[in-house]
Amino acid sequence: MPVDATEVPSFDLAGKIAMVTGAARGLGRSISIALAHAGAEIALGLRKIDADQNLTAEIEKIGRRALPLQLDVAHMDQIATAVDKVMQHFGRIDVLVNNAGIAPDNLAENVTEADFDHTLQVNLKGTFFMSQAVGKVMIRQGSGCIINMSSQAGFIALPTESVYCMTKAAIAHLTKCLAIEWGRYGIRVNAVAPTFIRTHGTEPALSDAKFRDEVIERIAALHRIGEPVEVAGAVVFLASPAASLITGHTMLIDGGWTAR
Repeated sequence: MPVDATEVPSFDLAGKIAMVTGAARGLGRSISIALAHAGAEIALGLRKIDADQNLTAEIEKIGRRALPLQLDVAHMDQIATAVDKVMQHFGRIDVLVNNAGIAPDNLAENVTEADFDHTLQVNLKGTFFMSQAVGKVMIRQGSGCIINMSSQAGFIALPTESVYCMTKAAIAHLTKCLAIEWGRYGIRVNAVAPTFIRTHGTEPALSDAKFRDEVIERIAALHRIGEPVEVAGAVVFLASPAASLITGHTMLIDGGWTAR
């Protein structure tokens, strides 16, 4: 008997509009390209509008539309303006990926109030108010999917990163709260929590052979550094119809680190 198409999970995002913050490089870049390959048109949130690292052209080469946006999530006015521009250009937002974040490295006893405030402003306040601004759009639409960037650091303690760890733990719980509040509007809210991934941001730390060896040892099951595409695949899955019953969940992508 032929398989009923309704019984086959779909990972197709054709016709969907996805907005990605922190899109220029690293995880944001890989996520944006993966979503475009899955069929989505992409709104690219860039901390500096003139520094997209040729990402707009790369997405257009795939055959998808790309809209570069000036979007530093630490500035509320930029959040509002960017969402307005996406709506004017595309008319809807189906997927939001809250990828923008910072990870300053500092001993707890040396953290200043300015350090503390800036990390929360980007990682936590930025994630919340991006979700709020796009959530209002999705509530009117009666559908949508939000994917937040947490981290394994929200589940384990990393020395010298107490404030960062705190923000990522908070994002995992915020994900549950928004999922419960907005589920009735057809909005799913999930998060991904990667381990150390080979990106521009982690390159300086991973270039230290001793540190890299320690990280590989702690990634208990697979014993290797992750690649951006391995996080992007999880984001595409969570954004797709195949994940239609998943909400309020944080997916660890840690190679077995937290299983130890």
